[in-house]
Amino acid sequence: MTGIATTIITTITPMLMTTSEPVPPDARSEMTADEGAALYRLMTWLSPAFPVGAFSYSSGIEWAVEAGDITDAASLRDWLAAMLADGSGFCDGVFLAQTHRAASSNDNAGLREIADLAAAFVPSRERQLETSTQGRAFIDIARAAWTCDGLDALIAACDGPLVYPVAVGIVSAAHNIPLAPAMHGFLHAVVSNWISAGARLVPLGQTDSQRILAALEPVVVATAARALRASPDDLGSATFRADLAGLRHETQYTRLFRS
Repeated sequence: MTGIATTIITTITPMLMTTSEPVPPDARSEMTADEGAALYRLMTWLSPAFPVGAFSYSSGIEWAVEAGDITDAASLRDWLAAMLADGSGFCDGVFLAQTHRAASSNDNAGLREIADLAAAFVPSRERQLETSTQGRAFIDIARAAWTCDGLDALIAACDGPLVYPVAVGIVSAAHNIPLAPAMHGFLHAVVSNWISAGARLVPLGQTDSQRILAALEPVVVATAARALRASPDDLGSATFRADLAGLRHETQYTRLFRS
């Protein structure tokens, strides 16, 4: 018994001594419990594994590949940069920001107005199917697994379809997730899905896909900043070819994606 006791004391003593050591500098900047929970939820909701069906849609990229507009990593990068900065990416960012602010301030009339505008702003039937289906799935899963006080009331304030950026704005606001990280997480998720679709269609390897994602980082950051500053009067798209791709995809003879 004496030998066992000596072994235990020898093992535990160094562990006890560490409690008096200085706190490491990085430990002082640790997140609060609320901040950690917010980050955990945001990463979960905007992960490719979150079941909103995003993998089924290409946002018209499938037609652009067939038409020869996208043929390699460089052309895919340029196409997505335009969609993000001057097309649906920026517009969806504005809708997310306006939704989040209205929901956070319990402005039900403003929330309903921006939700209706976002649904009406979609340029094609297939894009409408894409964003409304993802929005509905996002809301349904959030209510089933991540419900919180006030979420049902915010959803009920909108009497029409909830497109994807509006759904993300409502749920993020209900869970008190700050707007800026929600915006960046959303745009990153959208771009990642576009790249995934393009990689399967061109096709591209995993390394090229990551190179495109890295190259689009400053575009995501700049677009998020613009969307946070923008008002509904700033909404607008200049990506006519991408909008046409969404329309042409509806009658594409063979296809892998639903948009």
